[in-house]
Amino acid sequence: MAAAKIKKGDQVIVLSGKDKGRTGEVVKSLPKDGKVVVSGINVAVRHKKPSQTNPQGGLERSEAPMDVSKVAHVTADGKPTRVRFEERDGKKVRVAVKTGDVING
Repeated sequence: MAAAKIKKGDQVIVLSGKDKGRTGEVVKSLPKDGKVVVSGINVAVRHKKPSQTNPQGGLERSEAPMDVSKVAHVTADGKPTRVRFEERDGKKVRVAVKTGDVING
């Protein structure tokens, strides 16, 4: 299995779909499924009936996973960039293709 190019804690921008152009932080990465969960993006709403644990009921909002191909890493100037791996000082690091900056993590 290849190493994940987008990891938890990365700032990403959505490339396609209803949330196109919005940015957020990766809350969870699901590399086996090829999906990521981004805070505030792809929010699913469920109507919940009142129950003993939730007597009020109402709407339950949660972020749903989205395909990793729909997001790209964000550079310092807010533009999307691809990510590649390079070996620097004997370590394998993630590098932004547009700027050449090393990505933390």
